[in-house]
Amino acid sequence: MRISFRAVIGTAITAGLVALHASAQDAPVGAAPTNAAAPKIEVKKATAKPAPKPVAKKAEPTPEPVLSPEPGVAKQNNIKVRGQASVNSEVIAHLQKNDPITILELVTLKKPKQDEPAHWFRIALPPQVGVWVHSTYVDTNTSTVKPRRLNLRGGPGENYSIVGRLEKGAVVKPVDTKNGWLKIETPTNAFGFVAAHLAERTPRAIVATPPKTNEIVSVPPTTTTVQNAPPPVVAEATPIAPPTTATPPVIAPSPTVTPAPAELLPDAPIEKVRKVVSREGILKGSVSIQAPTYFSLRSLDTGKTIDYVFSPSTNLLLKEFKGQRIIVTGEELLDERWPNTPVIIVDSLQAVP
Repeated sequence: MRISFRAVIGTAITAGLVALHASAQDAPVGAAPTNAAAPKIEVKKATAKPAPKPVAKKAEPTPEPVLSPEPGVAKQNNIKVRGQASVNSEVIAHLQKNDPITILELVTLKKPKQDEPAHWFRIALPPQVGVWVHSTYVDTNTSTVKPRRLNLRGGPGENYSIVGRLEKGAVVKPVDTKNGWLKIETPTNAFGFVAAHLAERTPRAIVATPPKTNEIVSVPPTTTTVQNAPPPVVAEATPIAPPTTATPPVIAPSPTVTPAPAELLPDAPIEKVRKVVSREGILKGSVSIQAPTYFSLRSLDTGKTIDYVFSPSTNLLLKEFKGQRIIVTGEELLDERWPNTPVIIVDSLQAVP
């Protein structure tokens, strides 16, 4: 029994050593023990980059108001002359650097769009540009305007901006024709718009007025010293005679002027009276593309058009009142193409709450 017990113990020890050796061979060289702590991984928090500071837009200088037509020049090449004071308006002409212009008015937009100039000059269109009128309203025999007033447009179509007007009987000089429209030489009252920062005023020429021939020019006395000159001779004073009583002169009576008969007197000039009215309604866009203006004034009761609303220099401002109840004051006229609906030229406009 003793021999068997020792043999069993020896066999068990030998088996344990063999198993331990086998496990040591299966493990990779330099492997860390199973109870070793895992290395810590540091996680860096991402820091948000600061937002870039907004770049302040450089304030646009405000030009001086235009009190009367002033001379000016273009400041650079390829300046666009537009039909309205807006970058979205059509281009009707171009100016080159140092081209002379006539500045008629300074137009300031209340709410300009992004990257749009707030100040515009309304200028007289250069003579070489040419404007368009519908050929139906021009007498082909005399080349004169037939209706009472005729719109001048920047292109051959009623979708182009109105750049002036001609009165009845005005003589036009045709240049070209296109689709029933007539291109004529630019009248003196046609206008366009350029951004104010692209043009500048020029000083008026000062003309020196020569003195009149009958004016007496005073010359300061000059003192001339003559050497070895003889002393001046002083004349004796003449005694003054006592005053005598003179007989007053006889004045002949002036002839009586008889006024001319009334029928021979020239007629006094008759002043043209402007028909200025005030209308209240809702400002809407014109329904027809052939309407004389882009805006119409609708009745508060019936919704029908009362007047067409027109303002050469404030068309952009009219857009701000579109859909609102307003009171508009100005001269009311009739366009022969629309004899039933007058056109009111805006003098003042007021929104009604």
